[in-house]
Amino acid sequence: MKRIYIESLGCAKNQVDSEILLTYALEDGYEMTEDASEADVIVVNSCGFIESAKKESIDAFFALHRLNPDARIIMAGCLAERYGREMDLEEASAIFGNKDLSRFPEVLEGRERLLIPESFEPESERDDRRVLLNYPGSAYLKISEGCNHRCAYCAIPLIRGPLRSRPMDKVIAEAKRLIGQGIYEIDIVAQDLGAYGTDDGEPSRFVELMDRLSSLEGDFVLRMLYIHPDTFPEGLIELCRERRKILPYFDIPFQHADPKVLRPMRRTGDPETYLALIRRIRKALPDAVIRTTLMLGFPGEDREAFDTLMQFSRDARFDWMGSFLYSREEDTPAYDMRSEEDHLKAQRKARRWQKELEALQETITSERLERFVGHEYTVLIEEKVEGEDLAIGRIYAQAPDVDGLTVVMGRGMEPGDRVRAGITRTRGVDLEGVLID
Repeated sequence: MKRIYIESLGCAKNQVDSEILLTYALEDGYEMTEDASEADVIVVNSCGFIESAKKESIDAFFALHRLNPDARIIMAGCLAERYGREMDLEEASAIFGNKDLSRFPEVLEGRERLLIPESFEPESERDDRRVLLNYPGSAYLKISEGCNHRCAYCAIPLIRGPLRSRPMDKVIAEAKRLIGQGIYEIDIVAQDLGAYGTDDGEPSRFVELMDRLSSLEGDFVLRMLYIHPDTFPEGLIELCRERRKILPYFDIPFQHADPKVLRPMRRTGDPETYLALIRRIRKALPDAVIRTTLMLGFPGEDREAFDTLMQFSRDARFDWMGSFLYSREEDTPAYDMRSEEDHLKAQRKARRWQKELEALQETITSERLERFVGHEYTVLIEEKVEGEDLAIGRIYAQAPDVDGLTVVMGRGMEPGDRVRAGITRTRGVDLEGVLID
């Protein structure tokens, strides 16, 4: 039997794409392997969002090619979609974009070496993934593709196109299938969840979707990932308060707080507006957890703007925060805002500021985690530590791959189990607890 290995890089939506590609491969007679050295076909499902992600994708491609030079190796995903027609990659057996995954068999069977489909309708995306790459018990559920926000720094619209919402009935059907497979945590993903349904020129239908999803029968919870702060849906907070199946976890990428940085980014916020949203969430949902992403080094950011961002972070007291440096991406509106020489100078300064911001956030996160000590929570176990009476998992406050973890002391726990644990202490950005019978 032919064997296929896939390296999935970048965001959660890329992982969903990888699962769909693997489903097509299984139907074509392939067997999935976790060892690239024994694969007949290797797929690198790449990320092309920022410079560091592009470098990671290229490095992964050549590392896998060196590991198994006899395998057919396919460069797929965002990097292939963005640069595939100009990509000088002789080592690649094929280059495949990410718009119409249904055409993957043509590449897999060797009928096409370069295949960058022009468009794709979300109605056609399959919702019967046979492979899930998450730890047992959780899965991503993608509700839309592309984005209409057109932030000045962002290459996503260039890569994934404009917003295209999946039909609500298809999303519901896929959620039912995941619940039927025993999935406990369904992580709802999109470029901006709040924009769901607005591609028809109508108001957001995201609250309606969450209403229907949270009304489904079964033992499961819903986690929302990526809600643009400028279009935060009305009624969402109230729905979360009513429905216990919706975790009070809000991933809101504010990116910055100073208007003189946000306006050139083509974002409309300011510290007062953003802090008001945070206060509204926490007043209605005292157990709410808020994660954000902040960008440093965007054109126009000076020390005064950075100080505004630092004060905003002190006031907001995010539970979790990720930061990254602005990447000067060709064909984006921000690309010509400064020269490459000025960009490199700004990056050196931004790296110093990033250390200040992350040191501040480390202190805030440690303080925020203390409120979980002394309480009991459901933990979704993801990993059993062999030879030890403990396992590693996550409580509702911890999203997969990006937040801290919970170490549970006890016996008999297996990946995919849901256990009750009493939290006894914090350990850096992680929690430690004891299994409760």
